[in-house]
Formats: sequence, structure tokens, C-alpha cells
Amino acid sequence: MTLKLHKPLIINCNNTQTLQLITEDAAKLITKLQHINIHQHWLRQEYAERRVHFRWRSTKQMIADGLIKALQKQRFNAFVRIIGMVNIKERLMAEKRIEALKDQLTAQKETDPEIILQLTH
Repeated sequence: MTLKLHKPLIINCNNTQTLQLITEDAAKLITKLQHINIHQHWLRQEYAERRVHFRWRSTKQMIADGLIKALQKQRFNAFVRIIGMVNIKERLMAEKRIEALKDQLTAQKETDPEIILQLTH
């Protein structure tokens, strides 16, 4: 599988130790995450080649939080705005009314064909 981007990929991260693992020289790194082999780390290679950039973001600015955590009302509303969700309840109600009117017109057309002539004039 191949992914070709026209500009570098930007990854937001709220973990400073992770950012250091990727961006610092291997000789300087000291980590408690002993299960990570930093010398063979793919992201380090991509960062070194400037194909991937990393940006620190606070936890409150991370979109992923809205997908994996229960949020307080204010943070939930901010999450909804960030991802561009809108309330379509009013639009659905309007479409429902239009469908009901179409059904009424169809029923009237079947019982009184003259009604169509009256509506078009």
C-alpha cells in the first residue's frame, strides 16, 4: 500500500517524551520506555527525511479526545465545532413536511385531476 502526499504529513502529539524520542539524536535519549527500539523506529526515519513533521498540542486541543473519552459539555461542544458537525434536526423536519405535502398533492391528484390545473395557473 502506498500513500503519496504533496506536502509533509503533520502529526499532532500531546506527549513530550514521545516527541523527544522521535526528534532528538539517539545518543541523547534516555527513556523509561524500554520496549521501544529507538534506533529502528520508522517515525524517526520519516522525521529525519522531513516527510513527517510533529507538533505538540495540549490535550484539550486534540481531536482524538472526543472519540476516546467522555467529555464535559463545554469540551464536547468545542469538539463538535472542531470536526464540523451540525445539528440537522430542523432540516430533517423541513424535509419531512415537504414529503407530507407531496403525498397530499399526489392523493389529491388521484381524487381530483383538476387540482393540478388550478395549482399551475
